Amino acid sequence: MMTKTAWVFPGQGSQAIGMGIDLLELPEAMAKFEQAESILGWSVAEICQSQDDKVSHTLYTQPCLYVVESILADLLKATGQHPDYVAGHSLGEYSALYTSGVFSFEDGLRLIKRRAELMDSASDGMMAALLGFDRAQLEMAIEQTPDVVLANDNNAGQVVISGTPKAVEAILSQVKSKRAVRLNVSGAFHSPLMADAAAQFKTILDAVPFESAQIPVLSNVDPTPSTDPAVLKDRLNRQMTGTVRWREISLQLPQEGVDRVVEVGPGKVLTGIIKRTCPDLVLKTIGSLAELSS
Repeated sequence: MMTKTAWVFPGQGSQAIGMGIDLLELPEAMAKFEQAESILGWSVAEICQSQDDKVSHTLYTQPCLYVVESILADLLKATGQHPDYVAGHSLGEYSALYTSGVFSFEDGLRLIKRRAELMDSASDGMMAALLGFDRAQLEMAIEQTPDVVLANDNNAGQVVISGTPKAVEAILSQVKSKRAVRLNVSGAFHSPLMADAAAQFKTILDAVPFESAQIPVLSNVDPTPSTDPAVLKDRLNRQMTGTVRWREISLQLPQEGVDRVVEVGPGKVLTGIIKRTCPDLVLKTIGSLAELSS
């Protein structure tokens, strides 16, 4: 039986000072960094090296992660490796779509630039991560509290809620958890509070041509694999206001016969999350040149 592999791409929260800098010694990576600078008007390499953690500011985080992840995926392909499925967490879905040939590097980066600007300017909301909680209790509390939703369903014991500060605090006071962390983000991402930003984004998204995916994509709002460009665009369109259904994506992978998952991008956030849901999967991370050649 053939081994099936999925590549997964992390989103905001995986960025780190210095990420991607080792790639600068490769001419093909340098070309992408230069291309990115002409689209963004600023240097990804400079932001990633900035010691005051500029890379953690939404405006910069999203384009920087996309550029680094895209380069890593291209380098992996150049070594003859190809995934059977791709998926990305929130922002990472763009890297997954690029990797599967749905849009060009430039089109993807233009979308990300606008997405980052819109999300960065969406104020009035808050997000909080909960670890170790009673899911039935949480779901009931969310159902009974207006203006708060489950934003990221990462695994059985780790979720992120999103909504108005009042509603998020109400949930935190009602639901017992081992740990609750208020996230340092500008708005209530992946919630209906992003509707205005999503509507503005849709006009830009509609203008970008999508091709059929060469590799089936499992989307955040729908974990069923698809290669249909209209379906993939519709799912991406719903992503800004919809839940990141990562727990279901993780469960879907073994259903598709996947036994190996490679996290392409900085950090080990997704492998950590997936391990809890699917302990039998072989997990690997590729976040640097050293890991590429190992």
